[in-house]
Amino acid sequence: MICPYCAQDNDRVIDSRASDGGLVIRRRRECAACHKRYTTYERVEKTHRLMVVKRDGTRVPFVSDNILRGVRSACGKRPIPEDVKVALVQAIEDEVHREFDREVLSDEIGRRVATRLREIDDIAYIRYASEYHQFRNLDDLADELTDLKSRVRNLPNQRDLFPNDE
Repeated sequence: MICPYCAQDNDRVIDSRASDGGLVIRRRRECAACHKRYTTYERVEKTHRLMVVKRDGTRVPFVSDNILRGVRSACGKRPIPEDVKVALVQAIEDEVHREFDREVLSDEIGRRVATRLREIDDIAYIRYASEYHQFRNLDDLADELTDLKSRVRNLPNQRDLFPNDE
């Protein structure tokens, strides 16, 4: 590492520690020539190697902020904490980067977002699904609502509304 004070390439690491959940390494260094200390950060450089193939065939770099914007829009004023939304997007980003090497269809991303939103909040799911599935009429929407109502729900940490006091 080149010293920012004297431009010499002769330093030693005094302290290293992880930050940002282990995604960044913070290193405290001391220059052997001028004995001044400075801090450097080491992180993995994000490249846009994964491309999203849109419905019209165009290709754009994968950007998780676009997913987060769609999730926030679907959630609207629903009582869903921001950290739940961010965790949903992070989980999808991790899955997509793990399973796809160069390209992923936007429909695949949309399907994964819809599936996760369905587990979190019915209204947010319907809002998202109405855009993702591109319902053509009210019958399509009614069919989706019927399917949503008929599914068995097993949400984590959910207590029974009417406990069995037999």
